[in-house]
Amino acid sequence: MEIAFLLAQKIAELTLAVLMGYALVKAKALNSKDSYPLSVVGLYIISPAVMINAFQISYTPAILQGLLLSLGMAVALHIILILFGRLCKNLFKLDPLEHAASIYSNSGNLIIPLVAALFGQEWVIYASCFIVVQTFLFWTHCRMLLCGKSNLTLKTVFKNVNILSIILGVTLFAFQIKLPAVITGALSAVGAMIGPNAMIIAGMLIASIPLRSIFSSKRIYLVTFLRLILIPICLMLVIKLTGAAHWVENGETIAMISFLATTSPAAATVTQMALLFNKNAQKASAIYGVTTLLCVVTMPLIIALYQLI
Repeated sequence: MEIAFLLAQKIAELTLAVLMGYALVKAKALNSKDSYPLSVVGLYIISPAVMINAFQISYTPAILQGLLLSLGMAVALHIILILFGRLCKNLFKLDPLEHAASIYSNSGNLIIPLVAALFGQEWVIYASCFIVVQTFLFWTHCRMLLCGKSNLTLKTVFKNVNILSIILGVTLFAFQIKLPAVITGALSAVGAMIGPNAMIIAGMLIASIPLRSIFSSKRIYLVTFLRLILIPICLMLVIKLTGAAHWVENGETIAMISFLATTSPAAATVTQMALLFNKNAQKASAIYGVTTLLCVVTMPLIIALYQLI
């Protein structure tokens, strides 16, 4: 239960950054359109920096086993998410944006600072496996949902800086190539902005939408229910039934980190992509804003339930 309380505190801290972005626009210091360059920085600089730096570690047999477990769980959980998302799309008539927001959680922007605060910096590597799989799917499956298959080619996938950063990070890890301290220091400093940057962007976009239209939309609450409650509970049951937490040393913590990534609000990257590709960024921001505010309550409760079962 202590983890649940610490989780609530840390989420509340990050959520304040949303209010900061909101205040910037309301005070007329900036306008909502100024969030676009921040989105570019987030997608093409901060996220790649996080991916490369996450793999700058020395591996031991225990770490390698833990990474294999977290990678296997990440792949399995995303397969379930995609299948479950397709089922929800048919049942609830979700549009592409709602579909993407219900599947993809804010694992990168929220989970890295949360894992570091809850378990320690040395555990962040296990969160990176979920983020690696999700990042690849962001620029393949998620982009297809938002833009259509005609906008995606294999060449486009492997020219994307986020995919290239994953390949580079894995290659450096596999051959145990250590970057100079000045480079890892820069990557670490830039990567530390991943949470605040995404939250400020969301706050700036939310500020342009009348609050009444945000909180009166039944569709937004439907997506919120799917993302924060129904989907995490289903995944929790899968993890518990498979007994994945007992497969390797420290498996309980590793499994919880993987599960934690699925309980977070709608992905900030979906909002950023909607902004970049002109796909109703205001609605995406509304979904992100509501799920982010409500996750302060739902995430600790879901994690508390996970620990009790």
